[in-house]
Amino acid sequence: MTETWLSLLPPLIAIGAALLTREVILSLLLGIASGSVILADFSVTQGLADSFQVIFAQIADPEWSVPTIIFLLILGGLTNLIGESGGAEGFGRWAMSNVKSRAGAQMVPFAAGCAVFIDDYFNCLAVGQIARPITDRQGVSRAKLAYILDATAASVCILVPLSSWGAYLMSQIAKPIQQYGVDSLSPMTAFISLIPANYYAISALLLVFLTVWLRIDFGPMKKHEQKAMQSVQKQRVESQQNGKSVMDLVLPLAMLIGVTLFFILQTGGYFEQKKGVIQVLGDADVMLSLLYAGVISIIFTAVLYIPRKRIQAGEFLSIFSKGMESMLGAVVILVLAWSVGDIVEKLGTGEYLAGLVKSASLPLEMMPIVLFIISGIMAFSTGTSWGTFAIMIPIGAAIAGQFSPDWVLPFIGAVLGGAVFGDHCSPISDTTILSSAGAQCDHMDHVRTQLPYALLAAGTASAGYLVYGLLHEVWIGLVSAVTLLVVVLLFIKKRSVRY
Repeated sequence: MTETWLSLLPPLIAIGAALLTREVILSLLLGIASGSVILADFSVTQGLADSFQVIFAQIADPEWSVPTIIFLLILGGLTNLIGESGGAEGFGRWAMSNVKSRAGAQMVPFAAGCAVFIDDYFNCLAVGQIARPITDRQGVSRAKLAYILDATAASVCILVPLSSWGAYLMSQIAKPIQQYGVDSLSPMTAFISLIPANYYAISALLLVFLTVWLRIDFGPMKKHEQKAMQSVQKQRVESQQNGKSVMDLVLPLAMLIGVTLFFILQTGGYFEQKKGVIQVLGDADVMLSLLYAGVISIIFTAVLYIPRKRIQAGEFLSIFSKGMESMLGAVVILVLAWSVGDIVEKLGTGEYLAGLVKSASLPLEMMPIVLFIISGIMAFSTGTSWGTFAIMIPIGAAIAGQFSPDWVLPFIGAVLGGAVFGDHCSPISDTTILSSAGAQCDHMDHVRTQLPYALLAAGTASAGYLVYGLLHEVWIGLVSAVTLLVVVLLFIKKRSVRY
């Protein structure tokens, strides 16, 4: 039953049920169970038994799952410690006196997200911790913060070569560019050259900036923003106790970020082997680095808070444990999403969709937009953009290589953009889940409010790929996509009530 239309059923069941019922955990379990039953040749008893094995296998993965789960729990504990110490309140009052507007509050996570481009997981979680007190105090909804985190993280990481994404993608494009006539380019040069062809990532970043700058909200997001603004006055007259220090938030998070960067360099072999930065990022164990940094940050926080009596020694572990409990929901959703991803990999969902592209008898001019759409569907269904890259980059390069080497990099750019688009829309995407966790936002609220924004960026990017296919000029396609995005936003602004 693998690599057939049946392989689409489990992710569609999980995603559809989540959108309809808002019960994410139950929906993911349905997706896992349905996929396991298909893999077991429709034996219900065997399929259900296999479902538990799939979930347990994800929990027990020592290289990825275990450090990720432990880090999320540590982050929840750290967040609660910062809140109980008064650090979040102190930072919030500092933000009220230095960040004067809602637009300014939203620009903070956008600018920080653009600056923290090392890794998307790190981006979502670290920037969320920094920005949440600021956006809360200015009446910005958690759904809007989650959107800014999500839309910025992957979009920046995929455009910057000095990131975990850049290192991975350069390893993926090295063989295709040599095989199809652009072997004169190094992987780094090729990566930089295909950046202008990634219309979706560029459009997504521009969309975040423009909606904040022009004060535009649409779709379900508008209701969340209106509700947050109505409660902001209550937040502003909260406790005005003295002694709350902004440094009680800044120092633990600075320790977390600084130690993470150190261990990324250390696990990547920078200090021992004097590798280049790109190679270090490719070899680094990012999740293990986050785990080490989390443990050290908790120790640092204890030393910072207990002697100054910000938190009593006897209460430290209790507060930390309660914070860990707040992350359990996100951990369960993430584990189940990984399980769905494992199921669709075994079913060959990606290979089935890729086969549709290969067998389609379409004009070459239509292939950029087709690759973008199919890559988006694949990432949406599987919840992974990296898995989509691995499958679709060779296919896009092979199609382009049959005609002209000049088409290879733009076709790969269309694949990259589509994969990020699907990742942004998918409720089972790990980045989507972690953006919800970073903003402390209900997961389905984030999915529903982000979807119209992602579809707008994808629509304008699609128009750009259509123009590129017709004119064979990458920059004209990019300008077309960006111009259309600006025109649509101005139209929306004209028809909306200004706040």
